[in-house]
Amino acid sequence: MLTILLAGLSFQMMAQTNDHTANQVIDKIKKAVTCPWLTETVDTFKAGNPDDKVTGVAVCMFADMETLKEAVNQNCNLIVTHEPVFYSHLDATDPIKNDPVFAEKMRFIEKHKLIIWRFHDHWHMTSPDGISVGMIRKLGWEKHRTTPNRQLFILPETSLKDLASQLQELFKTNTLRIIGDPEMKFSRVAFSAGAPGGSRQIATLGQSDVEVLVAGEASEWETYMYANDARQQDKKKAVIFLGHIASEEAGMEYCAEWLSDIIPSVPVAFIGNKEVFWIP
Repeated sequence: MLTILLAGLSFQMMAQTNDHTANQVIDKIKKAVTCPWLTETVDTFKAGNPDDKVTGVAVCMFADMETLKEAVNQNCNLIVTHEPVFYSHLDATDPIKNDPVFAEKMRFIEKHKLIIWRFHDHWHMTSPDGISVGMIRKLGWEKHRTTPNRQLFILPETSLKDLASQLQELFKTNTLRIIGDPEMKFSRVAFSAGAPGGSRQIATLGQSDVEVLVAGEASEWETYMYANDARQQDKKKAVIFLGHIASEEAGMEYCAEWLSDIIPSVPVAFIGNKEVFWIP
């Protein structure tokens, strides 16, 4: 209890000594990444006043309602989110301007004077890719990496069902989707975060040195169908879909740590998304 109270007190003291605006925080991020800042990017402000002072930064994968409410509870008014806020890649709000779900979300954002900024393109583009750093650390696969710049790993030989069980326990999820022979033995694994597209996932799984692909999500007529045909042809190929959040969220948890080093006087909190799917 004392530790929790001290942590809360420390968070409040940091907030009192911080004098950064949201724009100033984002400027520090832009200077800290190793890549040039794109003129065309989704990494922009999505809501709020960038000139407002920051009381705290909440880092997340998806800025859903529960995340926004928790950010308010933790006195964080700047939300740094990896994925879209308003249901499309470009956060286009005109098509949903009369939608009641969008309207209620905006009312909450405006009521609490939240500032939302997306950090997607450049977090992937910086070297090393921030999402990959956090995810490979969570998986514990860094020592199994074959080359520095490829997401290929040679694991101790195991079966597909055993790896799936390990991932299910690690990510605390009941919604893994797996295609392949459960008893298949393998050691060569590729990792692909998020949703890079079926063509990239298929190209990765099709490589001769890849037996299993651990991926985020895909359209069912793309990577799913390719992996299913490979299974039916008795090829030594399989895929495990973690879901989009599970395949990238540890990268945003690492982002919170990274941000804390860049803006040490600003309170930074990571807020994880809760499981949204359920099994009947």
